Amino acid sequence: MMTTDISQFNGLHPGAVLKWILKKRGIKPIELACAIEEHKQTISAILHEKRGINAKLSVKLAELLALDPAFFMQLQASFEIKQILIAKQPTLTPNLSIIRKVLFWDTNFEQIDWQKQKTAVIKRIFERGNDQEINEVIRFYGKETVQTVLSHYNNSFLPAYNENKQAFLKNHLNAAV
Repeated sequence: MMTTDISQFNGLHPGAVLKWILKKRGIKPIELACAIEEHKQTISAILHEKRGINAKLSVKLAELLALDPAFFMQLQASFEIKQILIAKQPTLTPNLSIIRKVLFWDTNFEQIDWQKQKTAVIKRIFERGNDQEINEVIRFYGKETVQTVLSHYNNSFLPAYNENKQAFLKNHLNAAV
């Protein structure tokens, strides 16, 4: 039985790890399904991270792949714990009742990741937003973050951006002095 350090896989879906192991060993999913007497649809769902691994399947996989029988169950538990922790994190969004959806006509408003896409959000609000929206973005991201984004983005074909940027710099930089 091969021992594998599970810590390198903590939080990953067991199907992603299984896919990696199969590729590394040159085993096709259909060959795996036949070898452990499972439906190919079951193996496919696991490899596509649509389904988890139960204890019985963990033992079958471990026997075939010469791994610890608990290997895939530990991966499953680690993955499920990570998902619970992610779900418990508060979603950080600005006050969306202030920001008009029409400003983001070219994207799905409900799927905006306000943290990862903060540069694009700040630019868009300063280009097309009203005073309330600009103030909400400043409140949400903080003056320093907004100033950093604005200092790296100088060219806009929209005159409103330049006007809003100048007003921000005048109001917030002078207030800090």
